Amino acid sequence: MIANVLVGLVAVIHLCIVYLEMVLWDTPRGQMVFRLTPEFASASKVLAANQGLYNGFLAAGLIWGLYFGEAGFQFKVFFLLCVAIAGLYGAATAGRKILFIQTVPAVLALIALALG
Repeated sequence: MIANVLVGLVAVIHLCIVYLEMVLWDTPRGQMVFRLTPEFASASKVLAANQGLYNGFLAAGLIWGLYFGEAGFQFKVFFLLCVAIAGLYGAATAGRKILFIQTVPAVLALIALALG
């Protein structure tokens, strides 16, 4: 049960990221969260929406795995690995904060799945 709660938390985090990247990117809230200038936010809005869509696919995969319960174990593992790897890449290229927002929760969920 703990593993499923953690998987759900990772999915919710990614749904929030989707909303931030696809809806709030060029708003004062989005600019504050991502530390963007208004000019950069405006110029990169389409790119951010595309990135948000990919985060939505990660959330959808995790939700799909939760929907299938025990039979969704492989879905959960695959999409958590995708999240962890994306978080590592993001931390290396965009900012270390991503490591704690994406990778750490995904790794904790993977550990809980392995122990469960």
